[in-house]
Amino acid sequence: MGKKDATATRLPVDQYRKQIGKQDYKKTKSDLKLTRLRAEAKKNSSGFRDAFLVIAAILFFVLCVYAFFYLNLSTELDLDVDVD
Repeated sequence: MGKKDATATRLPVDQYRKQIGKQDYKKTKSDLKLTRLRAEAKKNSSGFRDAFLVIAAILFFVLCVYAFFYLNLSTELDLDVDVD
């Protein structure tokens, strides 16, 4: 079996991949560039969003702790005023 015979028989998967590749070439360069820029923007923006969510969670936790202590201390002060 020579090289010519081996390349003549292609798997259906290879034919399908080649057909998909040809369809990708049909897209214009501007469409491909736009798609690439969108993917890069999505990849880069996730870091800012994650950092913002972490900072917001920390601030929310501090606010909850502050509110807890504020409410506990304010009720103790009210009791002291009533006793006097």
